[in-house]
Amino acid sequence: MDIKKNDVLTATVKALGFNGEGIIDHFGTTVFVPFSLAGEKIDFKVLKVKGNVAFGKVKKVISPSISRLTPVCPVFFKCGGCQLQHLEYPKQLDFKAETVKNCFKKIAGLDVDIDKKFASPNVYAYRNKLQLPTRALKSGNAVGFFRPNSHDVVKTDVCPIHPEWANKVISAVNEFIEKSGVSLYDEVSGKGVLRHVVVREINGEYLFTFVINAKTLKNTDLLTDILKRDFGKFSLYLNENTSDSNVILGERFELCFGKGYITVTEFGVTYDITPQAFYQVNTPVKTEIYNDVLSFVSSGGDTAVIDGYAGAGVLTAMLAKKCAKSVGVEIVKEACDSAVKLAADNRIDNMEFICGDCEKVLPELIEKVRKTYGRVVLVLDPPRKGVDVKTLTAALKNPPDEIIYISCSPQTLARDVGVLTGSLKYENNQLINLSKDFSPNYDLKFVGIYDMFAQTKHVETVVRLSRQ
Repeated sequence: MDIKKNDVLTATVKALGFNGEGIIDHFGTTVFVPFSLAGEKIDFKVLKVKGNVAFGKVKKVISPSISRLTPVCPVFFKCGGCQLQHLEYPKQLDFKAETVKNCFKKIAGLDVDIDKKFASPNVYAYRNKLQLPTRALKSGNAVGFFRPNSHDVVKTDVCPIHPEWANKVISAVNEFIEKSGVSLYDEVSGKGVLRHVVVREINGEYLFTFVINAKTLKNTDLLTDILKRDFGKFSLYLNENTSDSNVILGERFELCFGKGYITVTEFGVTYDITPQAFYQVNTPVKTEIYNDVLSFVSSGGDTAVIDGYAGAGVLTAMLAKKCAKSVGVEIVKEACDSAVKLAADNRIDNMEFICGDCEKVLPELIEKVRKTYGRVVLVLDPPRKGVDVKTLTAALKNPPDEIIYISCSPQTLARDVGVLTGSLKYENNQLINLSKDFSPNYDLKFVGIYDMFAQTKHVETVVRLSRQ
């Protein structure tokens, strides 16, 4: 039966897709319908058809799932920040575990068990970072969050996945806009001053960054006074971003108020958080991940750890306290300089940092540390796009004894683990699946999911690989 745009149909949802949307098989056409749940009978309207794939929206839930909840957020169905508030929390964890398993099976041909499912201790009010786009719309100024797959801003006064302080920030930003008369950014014309407000909160201290499409921001004294009234310890930065890209932060920062950083101590390492620094958004979940990663690294004098995407060296420093030697590899010089300072400030003398490309550094580095230490562990914590194929190939030229991989993308994780184990192989820039007939380079010793992003489709995963 042909399916056409604007059709209103009735069907039963068979499963959830990677993005948390319901999947319907309608006479050979796969239909993706957000905000529907597995087992539900629904009426849906077809919005788009492309070949044997279609996209729709729920018109009516005829037979609701017993796992369906009423979303807490007033703009949940409009905002793109969350996808799963309508699904009870234990089922969210099950969905994420199945997503990881399905990615390993479909992408790498590997059957994996989930050894650990770590729930977020707080299923709401957990985020320590707030990113607010501000836009000039035809309907007026808007402070809120982007709609799904767009840069249209959904105006809101609250966000349940952030603590109460975030609602105070939204109110303070709106007050500043009203009293100062500052113009808001318009992506079409490229005009307007205020683009984004980014806030980090750690242990009751705040880092505010106002991103502006200009060199300066008028009425910063007024802004400082508003923040002083509503917040305790805080620092205020201006960030200049006059590009027409989707990148939130520009390169130039100006400190307007406060000391400019928040000092954090964890796992025996003290370091400073600045607006540019990477820091996971869910602190208890981040702590659990680091605790497990560190537990996988044997203590004693025969283990060296190479941190392949080391950034400013925070995890490298923590690893140094668990092993005989830790070596961080990072291509960005400013991050390397910060890591060297971090080691000196914490008096860590068994930590080394190499400024270079993992692809070029790894083979020789693994061989070098193996000559001095009996066991080599490689830690990989790449961005969402995963590990570059050249880096994976370099690692396999002189394979470490163990690999610990921290990932925020099940898809790229499955691909990279497939290459490392040997179930996948690159030939002429194409991935070839060898999973039916291959001798694995590594055994999967541990696969754990950690719910860093409750109420959303996203999941953090840790994998431990042991060399055959």
